[in-house]
Amino acid sequence: MIDLYPTSLRLLGRRVLVVGGGAVSERRTRALLDAGARVTLVAPEAVEGLSSLAAAGLIDWQRRGYRDGDLHGIWFAHTATGDPATDARVAADAEEVRVWCVNAGDHLASSAWTPAVARIDDVVVSVNAGGDPRRASAIRNAIRVDAQSGRLPWRRHRDRPDPKATGRAAGRVALVGGGPGDAGLITLRGRQLLAEADVVVADRLGPRSLLGELAPGVRVIEVGKAPGAHTATQEQINQVLVDEAVVGHLVVRLKGGDPFVFGRGGEEAQYCRSRGIDVEIVPGVTSALSVPAAAGIPVTHRGVAAGFSVATGHAELGELPARPDHTIILLMGVGRLAESVATLLGRGLAGETPVAIIESGWTPEQRVTIGTLETITAQAADRRVGNPAVIVIGDVVRLSTYAAPAPVLPEPATAGR
Repeated sequence: MIDLYPTSLRLLGRRVLVVGGGAVSERRTRALLDAGARVTLVAPEAVEGLSSLAAAGLIDWQRRGYRDGDLHGIWFAHTATGDPATDARVAADAEEVRVWCVNAGDHLASSAWTPAVARIDDVVVSVNAGGDPRRASAIRNAIRVDAQSGRLPWRRHRDRPDPKATGRAAGRVALVGGGPGDAGLITLRGRQLLAEADVVVADRLGPRSLLGELAPGVRVIEVGKAPGAHTATQEQINQVLVDEAVVGHLVVRLKGGDPFVFGRGGEEAQYCRSRGIDVEIVPGVTSALSVPAAAGIPVTHRGVAAGFSVATGHAELGELPARPDHTIILLMGVGRLAESVATLLGRGLAGETPVAIIESGWTPEQRVTIGTLETITAQAADRRVGNPAVIVIGDVVRLSTYAAPAPVLPEPATAGR
């Protein structure tokens, strides 16, 4: 289509004419209202959606057929009456007065075409496909999916508004939960924000492989924490987020798991907002639930466990249910494993209660150790178990694909055999 010149119309406050009261006209009218146009509808009858818009005062509905003069003062027209003769008349009149007109009944006779549109944040993608609306919609949908999954170069290159002119910081912060480590477990929104990012403030855990896919020029600031070896304090991390956003950057704080599950995301969000920085929270797949799943352990299971609790060490265990049918999940608990086991045994939990330790869940280094409260401390020491690891305590551990199969008991003898 070499005679097609793609462009976008700014219709805010401008008068637009829609002729026809059917479903097509309703879709176009709603899109025109979203663009801020002042819509006049000409149709003897209209579908319920258009009637509702008129009743709400959002459009001017002229309950009659099209007539001469309806295009006076109009910037843009759309006709979809279902009557080829009427649509052709509207299009011809528009041509005469030099008003761009979409003729939904005959795209080849239209002076303008309506594309399939995807709006993603402040980006608008319009697709024309040789007059084939279904083909255009399919391509539009594929572009939307690619954008949301971070496969398109979504990063800005022009400067953001001057914070002095707007009275607020030009940049913003996104706290993105990256999941337990596998890049496939981050959300689509998280991938999209990474594709837009100017600066990524990265943890030691989470989907580190995605850092290699960042656009050229994106800075990565490492603030990962390991037991006994902190690259940056939490106060320093908070300040980095603010400093980078103040100068206009989109800052993505890429965290392992979920930022609001023992991730200190709430502290970071409060610090940024108290200094006038917009913050977006993107939840992640928390390791508390996903890492047990990587070992084939459901944290609840009908007839086995009806609830679960998540803690970070033995201190909280005195307040949690101590029953094998209530799953206990310990995060960052390897260093205090012996104390946690002693606490649970002291509260009456049986020594044969199953325990699983899953190290580096969802990574090629994943390793699973299964024992009982009586044996797990010695097993962990013998195997030199280390963080990152998730500890699962309760009968659900028996369901793991790594657990020893239950013994098969002989069937009882049948009477008379």
